[in-house]
Amino acid sequence: MPMRYGSANEQMRQALARISPGTPLRDGIERVVRAKAGALLVLDDGADVLSICSGGFLVDAPYSPQRLSELAKMDGAIIISSDGGRIARANVHLVPDPTVPTSETGTRHRTAERVARSLSVPVVSASEEMGVINVYAGGGKRQLQEIGRLLERANQALQTLERYKIRLDDAMAKLTAVEVEDLATLRDVAGVVQRGEMVHRIADEIETMIVELGVDARLLRLQLDELYGEIDDELELVVQDYVADDRSPSETLAIMSRLTDEETHDLRLAAEALHRLEDDDDLSMSVTPRGLRLLHRTKRLSSDSAIAIAGHFDGLSKLQRASVDDLSKVAGIDGATAAEVRETIARVTESAILDQYN
Repeated sequence: MPMRYGSANEQMRQALARISPGTPLRDGIERVVRAKAGALLVLDDGADVLSICSGGFLVDAPYSPQRLSELAKMDGAIIISSDGGRIARANVHLVPDPTVPTSETGTRHRTAERVARSLSVPVVSASEEMGVINVYAGGGKRQLQEIGRLLERANQALQTLERYKIRLDDAMAKLTAVEVEDLATLRDVAGVVQRGEMVHRIADEIETMIVELGVDARLLRLQLDELYGEIDDELELVVQDYVADDRSPSETLAIMSRLTDEETHDLRLAAEALHRLEDDDDLSMSVTPRGLRLLHRTKRLSSDSAIAIAGHFDGLSKLQRASVDDLSKVAGIDGATAAEVRETIARVTESAILDQYN
């Protein structure tokens, strides 16, 4: 599934993937928890990590769950190689930068968060008394959950995603209908962008759950791929159709991704992300699409050719009136492609109008 969030979120996913069910690391961590022992694991043995290590002893032995559970009986931290294949050191005292802020209270968890934040390395801490496993990566924290509960949450999220996707599909269909009749408003476009962002956020959270579940998430993966499909690509085409000339779709999508969940419900903020709304403008103002989204429904048409056609006719309304001969005049468009483009636009226009009245 295409992801457009930043590297911090991806760093957390990579850390979760390394300790997901079915991996040797997860096996070792669960052994530690079952033994009612605590652990502090740094999943990187680079120079920056070694520079904050004090005491302990060099292990430099192949990793195994059994070795990890035995070494966790000592109080210090365990350093594991970045590829997870070797245990580098054990029983070490970590001395991270004390000025790095932390919200944790326990010594082990405070140290784990500070190491992860200051060195940008994944760190895992397992509580001795509570058996809680926390992962610190990408500046964030995630507490691992029991597999059954996580599966239940993921299934609930899938149901939510399905409902929101239906709303997005309805908004897309409505936008297409008003586009072909040259009646599109900024409100119609902002509604699609807003709902697209909400769908993406739900799918993004499910993706993280799938990574955390590891081998137990095969069916979830199939369901997510079927539901989500190519929504990101479709949404990017909508943005590309309407974003201001001096902006790119990625800028708009980046702005939307930085909004809080509450802010995503504000249509004006979605319109502002397109850079098409001034302080005194109304959401009911008319807007004209470039026609890229409809052009991409032509199977034989490449993205470059679609951009060339959209740029040549400067708007969907002009593109709808273009004949095969007119389309053939665009550089790189032959007669067969022009005919297929013309047929596709006519078919989409007719279908959109009929759907609206039915």
